[in-house]
Amino acid sequence: MNRIPTHTRPALSGLLLAACLAAASASAAAQDNVPQIMQVPADNRIVWQAPAQGAVTYECRMMPTDGGRYAWVIASAAATLGAGQSGQTGTYQSPPETWRASDGSALTGMETVRASAGPDRLYDQLVLANPSAGVGLLTGVTYIQRLVRSGGGAPSAPCSAANKGQREQVSYQANYVFWKPN
Repeated sequence: MNRIPTHTRPALSGLLLAACLAAASASAAAQDNVPQIMQVPADNRIVWQAPAQGAVTYECRMMPTDGGRYAWVIASAAATLGAGQSGQTGTYQSPPETWRASDGSALTGMETVRASAGPDRLYDQLVLANPSAGVGLLTGVTYIQRLVRSGGGAPSAPCSAANKGQREQVSYQANYVFWKPN
């Protein structure tokens, strides 16, 4: 059995502690520009930050619960997730909210928070992840943040009885941030 010499244990412990503190510091720094309501609990760390380009498909629908007014409603969305620091790529699609990494792992999730990302932009989102399918990068992910950089807001064209059922596609760019417990 290989044993670590007693005189090197403190140095290894110090290195391990430094690595843990650096990871915690990086995760904390990643949340600096995120509204409080969108932040992930402190006992999680980032495992993948993926820049994304995608499109949201809106449909003009009558809203019976809103006095019969017409509004643009998200019918579906899809995006390509680029390689972040992990080197992985992937995809996103909705409905249902589904993320797939190029290593074959996949997961779905349930939105817990929706926050305005600004005028004419898709909303930021915090998702509680369901257990993953497959083994890989997404295994054990607990939270996903969508932080919108640009685009994705509802179409500027009017939505009324005259164009009920019409669909419009709007491009967006975002960062998807995937978190696992420490």
